[in-house]
Amino acid sequence: MGLFSSVTPILTLGSLSKRWLIPGWRLGWLVINDPNCIFKSPKIVERIKKYCDIGGGPATFIQAAVPKIIESTKEDFFRNTLKMLKKSSDICYEKIQDIPCINCPYKSQGSMVVMVKLNLALLHDISDDIDFCFKLAREESVILLPGTAVGLKNWLRITFAVEPSFLEEGLRRLKSFCLRHSNPILMN
Repeated sequence: MGLFSSVTPILTLGSLSKRWLIPGWRLGWLVINDPNCIFKSPKIVERIKKYCDIGGGPATFIQAAVPKIIESTKEDFFRNTLKMLKKSSDICYEKIQDIPCINCPYKSQGSMVVMVKLNLALLHDISDDIDFCFKLAREESVILLPGTAVGLKNWLRITFAVEPSFLEEGLRRLKSFCLRHSNPILMN
C-alpha cells in the first residue's frame, strides 16, 4: 500500500494477534507511509503515538519473539489458517442452527467470531447473558463472551478460531447445556 503514499498518506495496521491467531498476546504494529508529510502539520502521528502509549505494551519476551515468528512463518501457514477458519465458520453456523435458545442471524464472513442472540424465554434458570456464560463455563468448561461486555445485552460471542474438532466439541457441550437448562414447558 505504501506505493500509493505519493497520492495520500497510508496507515497500515498489522498484528500477531489476528494474523497468527494468538489474540492473548495483543501485539500489533502501525506503519505510516507519508513522504509528503501531510500528517505532520495537524500532528496526527504525534497523536497516534500518544494514543498507543495509553495502554500497557506486551511483555518483553513476547516482543523478542516477533522477529523470529515473522521470519520463520511460511506462506502455507496463512493459506492453511484461512482454510481452517472457513471450515470452522461453516461448522459453527451449521451447528448453531440446531441449538435451542440461541439464534445466529448472520453467518460470519471475514471474522473469527460470531454473535448469537440468546432467547431467555426458552431457559428456566438463566437470568441474562452473564449468568449464561458463568454457568456454561462452570458446567461444561466452555468459555463464551457475554454480549454485555461489548454492549449487546443477552447476546453471546462465539470464537471459532480453533481446530474444527475442538469447535465441534465445544458446540456439542453448548447444545447439551442449553437442552439441560431449557424451559420444559416451552420445549414440549
